[in-house]
Amino acid sequence: MQLSVVSESGKEAVVAILGAGDFFGEGCLAGQSICMGTATTITPSTVLVIEKSEMFKVLHEQHDLSDRFITFMLARNIRIEEDLIDQLFNSSEKRLARTLLLLARYGKEDQPHGLLPKVSQETLAEMVGPTRSRFNFLMNKFRKLGFIKYNGGLQVNTSLLSVVLHE
Repeated sequence: MQLSVVSESGKEAVVAILGAGDFFGEGCLAGQSICMGTATTITPSTVLVIEKSEMFKVLHEQHDLSDRFITFMLARNIRIEEDLIDQLFNSSEKRLARTLLLLARYGKEDQPHGLLPKVSQETLAEMVGPTRSRFNFLMNKFRKLGFIKYNGGLQVNTSLLSVVLHE
């Protein structure tokens, strides 16, 4: 599932790629009356729709769900702050490396990692922000250095961490 927003001028930006068990649409719980983005499935998905009043009810009554929801929201808030810092201070090379590692779920021990979900290169480029030619250059560089490979999908090697950690 990808979450995207569209500017008044029609430019679309992907702001998140969600995985199994993730939440979206929670803005209504905080009083957001206008939907700010669009959720689009990028792989076969099952989505559970919960009405606002029912969500409030289960958050109060089911502590395990409430804990999971709060943990997800705090982690997403941290990631959004990290994304902003990344956009402000890092090169497109570091931003791409970080995005690939996040999409490959590195650091998430409870989930399989390495193989990216089906995400187009256009979407990846939109998420990272460089020009399409710069994006292609970086992807080819990462492939030649063995950081990524195409094997029935895009696979990310842990050695890509060296790009993010290198100053």
